Amino acid sequence: MTPTLVRQHLPHAGAAPRVDLRARARDWSEIQERMLVPLYEAVYERLDVGPTTRLLGLGCGSGLALLMAAARGAAVTGVDASPERMALARQRLLPEAGATPARAGARLVDGSPRDTEEPGAPAYTVVTAFEPIGCLAGDSEGLGGLLAEATPLAGRGAAVVLAGWGPPERCATTSVLRVATKLAEPLRSTGSWRPALRDDLEDVAQRAGLKPDGSGRVACPFGYADVDSAVRGLKSTGLFDAAITATDQVQVDKELTEALHPHQRQDGTVWMPNVFRYLIARTR
Repeated sequence: MTPTLVRQHLPHAGAAPRVDLRARARDWSEIQERMLVPLYEAVYERLDVGPTTRLLGLGCGSGLALLMAAARGAAVTGVDASPERMALARQRLLPEAGATPARAGARLVDGSPRDTEEPGAPAYTVVTAFEPIGCLAGDSEGLGGLLAEATPLAGRGAAVVLAGWGPPERCATTSVLRVATKLAEPLRSTGSWRPALRDDLEDVAQRAGLKPDGSGRVACPFGYADVDSAVRGLKSTGLFDAAITATDQVQVDKELTEALHPHQRQDGTVWMPNVFRYLIARTR
């Protein structure tokens, strides 16, 4: 929960959320990105990601998933449209003096998947799109465009991993995300949050010409040190951009704090159990 936990969608043409993109990228990297580690681990284990893997990460964010794959021996390439997140990914992955072998050979490319193409290089064996879809109206269309550029760079039968939110009743964060819907209602935009649908991932795979080859569900609880961290982490996903544009940062922070109250423990920490889905599809 991209993008990117979703990609940074603009609420509507000509409008941009009033946010500090550098601060948001730091909050994503330091607070929110780790919430999906169980998803990354489950997929890499199922696909036996290792030294023979050549992996392309779409919407790689600040690079945590790529770092985990590189630690298993995979040759990793990441692409993301956010320069702020990519700057943090470079700090994590690109070799410097004393760099660990796990980071050597990583490639990070600003722009689109087609920009990662290297003449004469082997085809990608795994393509990952870990930013969960199924929470913003229209987010599957954006993913479809990325896949259209990425799949020609993968070999026949390569694994393409799509991720999405699980059923709303299995995701405690759903009640908090409804704040985004309520506050963004005046815009009625394609960037507004919506509950995940059962066949979101399958629909994207079908439109991209991919063949489904298995799926799974993974528990990814959202845990935060305090309410302030939870508010910062959730806003870093981009899910509240439309709400911020329709109102302002202060209003969104206030509404989020109130919505998080039922999930706050006596010690001040915030805990929300969630389930995420993944679909493994194959190129034809």
